[in-house]
Amino acid sequence: MKKGNKFLVYGSLFIIVMFFLFTNASAKMVVKFGHVAPPFHGQSVGVDHFAKYVMEKTNGEVEVRTYPMGQLGGERSMAEQVQSGSLQLAAITSAVMSNFVPQASLIPLPFVFPDRRTAYAVLDSEIREKLFSYFPAKGFMVLGFTENEFRDLTNSKRPIRKPEDLKGLKIRLMESPVYIDTFKQMGVNPVPMPFPEVYNALQQGVIDGQDNPLYTSVLMKFTEVNKYVTITHHILTECFIIANLDWWNSLPARVQKIMRDAAYQVEIVNRGHTLRDMLSMSVMSKKDPKTGKVKPGPSIYAVARKQKVQIIELTPAEREAFKKAMTPVYAKYRSIIGADLFDAFMAKIKEVNKYAK
Repeated sequence: MKKGNKFLVYGSLFIIVMFFLFTNASAKMVVKFGHVAPPFHGQSVGVDHFAKYVMEKTNGEVEVRTYPMGQLGGERSMAEQVQSGSLQLAAITSAVMSNFVPQASLIPLPFVFPDRRTAYAVLDSEIREKLFSYFPAKGFMVLGFTENEFRDLTNSKRPIRKPEDLKGLKIRLMESPVYIDTFKQMGVNPVPMPFPEVYNALQQGVIDGQDNPLYTSVLMKFTEVNKYVTITHHILTECFIIANLDWWNSLPARVQKIMRDAAYQVEIVNRGHTLRDMLSMSVMSKKDPKTGKVKPGPSIYAVARKQKVQIIELTPAEREAFKKAMTPVYAKYRSIIGADLFDAFMAKIKEVNKYAK
């Protein structure tokens, strides 16, 4: 073979190899999924499961990269990124999503869910699809829920047992109209603030307190700087798994189904993990090197009390007083959400509680 022909053959082979390498690399889709939960939290565990499931079921064609702890920004910022298309997926609390989709205010209405059983029965009913149907008009597709437990109050000033006790306190809230209206109704000076900024604000005295699930407050060390905790369970923090609508519509039907299946599994994993962590914090469990058995971690309440936190648990009558104080908030949001959806939601809660008795 002549020297010139050799170069031609080798050159052609090189181009062919590079072509296949390039096309194989470009065939792999990389998807970003952002959220604010810390590692080991039930939501974070659920999102990681989503990524693993999608990778396995697509045979590596789709890689979901997860970004916990607000690495991509606060929740409002991430929702804006999803809406614009610069971020494909995010888990965003219903309270923050209410800035984009007013009907999302339905879930964070204060004191509407008496317990987790009621909440799950309602959220898994026909109410789910009715609520999800409002999102596409705003550029979002909802795949399902993640959760972050019932929210409680922490503060550095005094024990809270009635709405009046909150008057004048500077409380950090999510950037959400329904949260701000709820706490203003109780005389709070609301301070909207992204989640990643909360610890420093508490430590520096910029705010007196904050509301979050007790598990989150302990895990994020808020209870190191706030010594009063009131178990109000005022709002169940449900998060929507949102996708950019145009990006979602561009996906093959097969990939869409895999992602919907993954989102369904997230709910199961997240709920189970959250329940376990309230009884025994998995992040503090220890494995015996000899037997291989895992010793459960302490309960979240035990950890908080060890930090010398005063935990105030409301009586049913005290909690009812908080709920009654919310009457003007319910009236306002019935108008914002729409009477049909609001009334169907409240009727479903009543129906579930009726059959539970």
